[in-house]
Amino acid sequence: MLTTVHFFDGKNVVLSQMLKRVPSVGEDLKIKGKLGKVSEVIQTDDKNVRVLVAFQSVIKSKAAADNSKKKKR
Repeated sequence: MLTTVHFFDGKNVVLSQMLKRVPSVGEDLKIKGKLGKVSEVIQTDDKNVRVLVAFQSVIKSKAAADNSKKKKR
């Protein structure tokens, strides 16, 4: 049986899908290129499920400043 699964990050809906198998708590997911882990699964009714996902924070590294293009005085 197909169920509608709504994936939430906090209060924001990240993805809604029709799935045969509902993800379980602690399962690793990759949604829109982000890695996350299922923190909670809430069954709202027979055909709807809310899945709360905790995404890993992405640390962006800053590139080293390129001083070769600056004018030297």
